[in-house]
Amino acid sequence: MEQENRIRIGITCGDANGIGYEVIFKTFAEPTIFELCTPVLYGNPRIATYHRKGLNLNTNFAAIQNASEALPDRLNLVVVDDSEVKVELGSASQEAGQQALMSLDKALRDYSEGKIDVIVTAPINKNTIQSEKFHFPGHTEYIQDKLGKGSEALMILMNERLRVALVTTHLPISQVASAITEESVLAKLRILNRSLLRDFALSAPRIAVLALNPHAGDNGLLGAEEQQVIVPAIEKANAEGIAAFGPYAADGFFGSHAYDHFDAVLAMYHDQGLTAFKALAMDDGVNFTAGLPVVRTSPAHGTAYDIAGRGEADENSFRQAIFIATDIWRNRKFFDESVANPLPKLYQDRREDMGGPRPFRDGNFERRPRPTTEQ
Repeated sequence: MEQENRIRIGITCGDANGIGYEVIFKTFAEPTIFELCTPVLYGNPRIATYHRKGLNLNTNFAAIQNASEALPDRLNLVVVDDSEVKVELGSASQEAGQQALMSLDKALRDYSEGKIDVIVTAPINKNTIQSEKFHFPGHTEYIQDKLGKGSEALMILMNERLRVALVTTHLPISQVASAITEESVLAKLRILNRSLLRDFALSAPRIAVLALNPHAGDNGLLGAEEQQVIVPAIEKANAEGIAAFGPYAADGFFGSHAYDHFDAVLAMYHDQGLTAFKALAMDDGVNFTAGLPVVRTSPAHGTAYDIAGRGEADENSFRQAIFIATDIWRNRKFFDESVANPLPKLYQDRREDMGGPRPFRDGNFERRPRPTTEQ
């Protein structure tokens, strides 16, 4: 690929006591990846050197002071701090959290100034990164606050087979039910559908919606949220042309591989969707933050303190985060260019005549036809 067409990827270092630097160095040990992008890592060169030497990795990096100095065909490291920091592999420390926050903040500033195109974040410790400046449950909420421009973020965990989005993210389980409203489910369906069209270049995406309660509430016996909240949200989404189906009981849905028939799954809460996802796709899973102006991805794993410094970390999830960030950036560019000057509509979409998306049937998974919208 021509140098001027290579996407500038801003990479945060994550927690210095975890596996962030390890998976970054392992990813860029393969020279062919530089044909795809120009990486700009934000970190501390002393910490980076400590990890590289300790793991006996051969990946070189070039320390620079400004992202505008980044050159292709190498790993560029923007120095956000050059102080001596004690690295305590496998342990949580405030120093490591501070390093992670400095890296993240510098990457966000550089994105705002147009110095990088996308952001890939290495894992943080959500506790040690907390400060007067950072008082958020995680990356997603902080990036939404800094770069969202009023947009709402949607967490999508994905690999080549499966995309799982969440209505609620980092929320205590005791607060989940009250947060599941018709408005919140519909809002997430809109963001997810838009992302499937724009970020993943799907022309007619199909979304499965999971139930909140066991057995999808058993007609109200085990909970009324399905009948009172989720079904009305699905019906309103259908009326807007969004092909949403459900609600499906999560255990049977994943157990029967019904997700193979959909382009994405909308889960009600964190562990409902991500437990199944990580059981199926831990090694190559990627976390993508949809709905925001910035393209941001990260590996699906955490800091992995238990194996930090051992050289055992698998870099595939991080590598996939790089690939997916570049794909989404290109898809967005193509989509935005294709709709910039639309021609007048000269025909009637056949789905409009039929009153919405076509029904889906597969075994026990059947969607009832949507009632015809009143004129």
